[in-house]
Amino acid sequence: MAARCELTGKGKQFGNNVSFSLRRTKRVFKPNLQKKTFVVDGQKVTMTLSTSAIRTLKKKGILGKKDVQAAK
Repeated sequence: MAARCELTGKGKQFGNNVSFSLRRTKRVFKPNLQKKTFVVDGQKVTMTLSTSAIRTLKKKGILGKKDVQAAK
């Protein structure tokens, strides 16, 4: 699975682990991605979305419980 949201483009970010002694080591922050299946014009479409994008779609009313259950 690619580390990028197909809707928002949110991807991995780079930073540092900082220990108690303030030593820094490189690390990667990965987005929380989930695969969601939608029914569009009678066809199933699978997208990789970040959880924040899923929450936004639910809030706007674009994605609801019936949409996810109908795709299964």
